[in-house]
Amino acid sequence: MPTDDRSTSMDADSASDSLQTSVSAADTPAGTSSVDSRRSFIAKMMASGFALAVQPVMADMIHTSDAGLEAGPTSIDLPDNKTQALPAYYAKPMGASKPLPVVLVVQEIFGVHEHIQDLCRRLAKAGYFAVAPELYFRQGDPRQYTSIPELVDKVVSKVPDAQVLSDLDATAAWTTQHGGDANHMAITGFCWGGRITWLYAAHNPHLKAATAWYGPLVGQPTDNTPRFPVDIAGELKVPVLGLYGGQDPNIKQEHVAQMRDALAKVHSKSQIIVYQDAGHGFNADYRPSYNEKDAKDGWQHMLAWFKQNGVAGS
Repeated sequence: MPTDDRSTSMDADSASDSLQTSVSAADTPAGTSSVDSRRSFIAKMMASGFALAVQPVMADMIHTSDAGLEAGPTSIDLPDNKTQALPAYYAKPMGASKPLPVVLVVQEIFGVHEHIQDLCRRLAKAGYFAVAPELYFRQGDPRQYTSIPELVDKVVSKVPDAQVLSDLDATAAWTTQHGGDANHMAITGFCWGGRITWLYAAHNPHLKAATAWYGPLVGQPTDNTPRFPVDIAGELKVPVLGLYGGQDPNIKQEHVAQMRDALAKVHSKSQIIVYQDAGHGFNADYRPSYNEKDAKDGWQHMLAWFKQNGVAGS
């Protein structure tokens, strides 16, 4: 993991002020062009700052500088929707002379807030073109909710897997049009995004590798989430590295054992590492769940996994 600066504490009031500034900027006056309106919407969805549901954040959270990087919000055209664009945050080394290896970064339930943006910058420092699409944008802004149960009920539970996989396809295509190497592409995701990482590894045959951080492995099917990683082990197109915490109260070790059994039955090259002393969200350096030792080890394992499977940093 790169050496990073540590930020000062950011409380709920300062985060709210930041979000309010972004929202105000997105109020489009009559007569404003559609281009300006689109830019305002992207600015609102991709504003820096943390989701309100995670406030207050840790005082010594990691902040990665964008020095030497091209980084910031962008929008991605959707092939089946000419009236909306997919907001995203990207980061890549500045002045690359050849196509860059790509890492798609899939958000936690809190959306593409500051932590996910910082992870993109960390990957860019390692030589990758990293991009995190805001996969909830049709259902709402996850940063505006002050409680996790309300966020899950009103936004996360309403997001269909099929929509997410399609948006990731659009994101992958966008990277190849903006300096990314289509032949060297990986994906990583965290929490909610960890589950999606497993699903996308069974969906996109053009990937080379995937790393899923503490993503749910089993669950009750719904119309929006019909299958879970344990159901698609035999359909994986690329090897997945799973990084899990032994003290995770939600993803129990029996679930990990079920997934390992499913992978073994199909002779998958995928692997799962369990950090016995870590809980859920052990890479989330802005939360009390952060486990510095295991997070750093997991990060190095992820980079090595990508390299081992043909997606080395430039």
